Amino acid sequence: MIRLIRLCKSHLFGVVSLILCLALLAGCSSRGSLPVPHDFTEGSGKLRVIFIDVGQGASQLLISPSGKTLLIDAGNNDKEQVMLDALKLYGISRLDIVIGTHPDADHIGGLDKVIDQHEVGRIYMPKVSSTTKTFESVLRSIQRKGLKVSTAKAGLNLEWDNAVTVKMLAPVRNYEDTNDMSAVIKVTYGQHSFLLTGDAERDSEKDMLASGADLRSDVLLVGHHGSKSSTSAAFLTKVNPKYAVIQSGADNKYGHPTQTVLKRLQKQGVQVYRNDKQGTVEFITDGQQFEIRAER
Repeated sequence: MIRLIRLCKSHLFGVVSLILCLALLAGCSSRGSLPVPHDFTEGSGKLRVIFIDVGQGASQLLISPSGKTLLIDAGNNDKEQVMLDALKLYGISRLDIVIGTHPDADHIGGLDKVIDQHEVGRIYMPKVSSTTKTFESVLRSIQRKGLKVSTAKAGLNLEWDNAVTVKMLAPVRNYEDTNDMSAVIKVTYGQHSFLLTGDAERDSEKDMLASGADLRSDVLLVGHHGSKSSTSAAFLTKVNPKYAVIQSGADNKYGHPTQTVLKRLQKQGVQVYRNDKQGTVEFITDGQQFEIRAER
């Protein structure tokens, strides 16, 4: 069962939207009341995967059924406060795992401030360096906290929550293109799974396909913000998602997401959610049922 709630900005609009949602859901079974938007209840028994709207960038926050936290990327440098506000909104002071998928600024730009202002358990990054000030700033923040970076690579099983499986499927090998060095993570809870791909492009996708890894997932984070260099037809067919999320900014200079990818998703019947259209998007599951929330 799927339940969709839109998090509206005015009380009146929120009431109207709730009535419309209830009308749309008439005839569907429901268990219990819906959670308050953006609540954080430790030990809720549900997995929450939040695709934070950071404009032309990417960030995903995961909260486990037992209250463990995992942050993947943190948007660009100019989104540091957005990230801090989002984590505060969810009541988070500790991040059990932090993953920087690759050195691009639109993925790790906000990580330095996040690390500076939160307790961090473990941090994973691929074995690829960069000479940018953004990358160096992140490394300094890691050093100040006395943390050691674990290498993000295919084959890792991350210890996070006993009820949730977190597997790293890429990078399978070393690539010249830093996008293909992206850490790709599959998260599974009960009957539902999420594939979070960073900026992985065709070479990485081909290697994941060849590796024999179980790519099938209900929710796909579309690679590289919807660029045509990612989400190949073969990869999309193998993943076979019901839902896709595209993290891109409005009217960005890169033309993300591309019509090529949007048409490919449409052809396969995938329901698409976009940060540039709907703001922050959140999936909540108890392992059997889904709730999907959109900011607008």
